[in-house]
Amino acid sequence: MVVNHTECNGVFSDDVRYYISSLPLGVKRFAACVRGHWGIENGLHWTLDVTFDEDQSRIGKDNGAENMGLLRRIAISVLKSHRGDKRSVRQRRLRSGWDRDYLLKILGKAAAS
Repeated sequence: MVVNHTECNGVFSDDVRYYISSLPLGVKRFAACVRGHWGIENGLHWTLDVTFDEDQSRIGKDNGAENMGLLRRIAISVLKSHRGDKRSVRQRRLRSGWDRDYLLKILGKAAAS
């Protein structure tokens, strides 16, 4: 069991989360694993929101939201895998939409003549 104490705009709240594991972990190791899991989740959500403004998406019919979420995660994976570029993921996405040669470079293909 993990109790999370948070404060937002002067309002305090407690969330209780339960985890089941057969691993023989001590308290410190277990806490590190939980923080690591939520760090990954929060980092991906933040990247999706900053890069694609996902929180403002109004796609909700049928499987549209799930399908677009999958496509966005694939796009972020491709954009992050492009090494040697100092631009943010959002800047890479925007530039790849404006510059065909850059898009091909991101995708790992030689620029078309």
